[in-house]
Amino acid sequence: MLLVFILMHNLCPGAPGLSFTFDPLCAKAYHRIMALKLQEGNIAINTAARNRPDNFIPYYLADYADCLELLFNGDIRQLEPMRARAEKRLDMLEAADDSSPWYRYSQAGIYFHWALVYMRFGDNFKAATRFRKSFLLLKENLKKYPAFEENNVLLGLEMASAGAIPASHQWLASLMGIKGDIQKGVSLLAQYSARHEEGSTMLYEEAFIFEAYLRFYLLSQQDAAWKSVLKRTGDTKDNLMYTFVRANLALNFRKADHALNTLTIAERNEGFARFPIFLYEKAEALLLRTDKSSEDYYLSFLKNYKGKPFVKDAYLKLSWQAILSGRKSEAQAFLMLLKGAGNTLTDADKQAQRFAEKPVWPALPLLETRLLIDGGYYQQALRTIQQLDYNSLTQLPDQIEYYFRYGRILEELNEPDKAIAQYTTTIQLGQKQSYYFAARAALQQGFIYERSGRKDAAAERYKFCLSLRDHDMQNSIDQMAKAGLNRLQR
Repeated sequence: MLLVFILMHNLCPGAPGLSFTFDPLCAKAYHRIMALKLQEGNIAINTAARNRPDNFIPYYLADYADCLELLFNGDIRQLEPMRARAEKRLDMLEAADDSSPWYRYSQAGIYFHWALVYMRFGDNFKAATRFRKSFLLLKENLKKYPAFEENNVLLGLEMASAGAIPASHQWLASLMGIKGDIQKGVSLLAQYSARHEEGSTMLYEEAFIFEAYLRFYLLSQQDAAWKSVLKRTGDTKDNLMYTFVRANLALNFRKADHALNTLTIAERNEGFARFPIFLYEKAEALLLRTDKSSEDYYLSFLKNYKGKPFVKDAYLKLSWQAILSGRKSEAQAFLMLLKGAGNTLTDADKQAQRFAEKPVWPALPLLETRLLIDGGYYQQALRTIQQLDYNSLTQLPDQIEYYFRYGRILEELNEPDKAIAQYTTTIQLGQKQSYYFAARAALQQGFIYERSGRKDAAAERYKFCLSLRDHDMQNSIDQMAKAGLNRLQR
């Protein structure tokens, strides 16, 4: 990286036009970066920049590498020097060949990288302004070069992301000149992926990853997204990005065993330890099996991770494992550590902070049931909750959660009508509480109605879900409900 930085200073904005060429060294650097082999990628970038100092692509890839480092490891100490390098790269682009479609795309890419970074570090204003600049550059590029299909990779992602902005913030999107469309955005990515194969284009990997995530989270096409990821990622042992994607989606698709197997294989990769987020993911997979060894991975994550997101959540999960093991004093100690650690940028961390401030421990069978459901162990979860006497639950949160968890089990075991009834009781008991159970129950009812083709009923449930305010997991639940309404409008 030092050589790249020095070369950037030698290329002042007044230099003759920079070109945009994905030569073999740049291709090598890109594929290393997309595999999260950042050191190898930076070596290739340095060589490419030395061999062709008039080519901007190595500098664009260097920005990609910087931002992946910040996004995965979250070290605030790296933010300012990497931001300064990004500004230098944008200055360099003033001397680039503006007749190339890569001219605006490179700028848009850098602005988008930094929109993600600023969002990661909690500076939403800077994130929004960078996103707007990126979006408008891509729209302009589309008008000038409609045949430049690489433009659709970022444009598709940004268009879909803007389409998921909650209704309460649509005024801001309009003010910024951003009009989103989830379906159209995903369609642009799908068209690009369908026309290319791995290795045939520089942007293939990110295009299919973006498409998979959008299908999974915004279109509620979890099964299709999961099958696509399994097919396209193949052997993950030498590709940590593919490892992360598969493990992350597996955890969110209630396939804890698959996540655990993927991460165990990747653990032998020498680059695994460079990214503590993998320790967090493995801890999650183990916890969902109620495996006590999850504690070791959460503690290792907290020791090695330099960022702030997910830290409160890790402490909360440590308290869960402790309470399940009968160590209540240790569970309380973890909650005390939680209060002064990390931040509350993610919904999971917000929920952890709320719990730490007013801890009300759930009945242990309910906590175990929750973990088993999230891990995909439905029959075991059913046996656990059936052994629980509802009349023994004296706390209102436990009573609400009981019906919600039972509904989740029945839904996953293909008993939709019975699940809806459990969700209805959940809503009746919990819609005026700050717990997320009622909102999530309404959301799940919407999913069930949508899958069965009852669009009006689904829309009513999504709208009702959005009407519930000031509850845990507000942002993520609202986003899913908004995405559901967007799907139904097609």
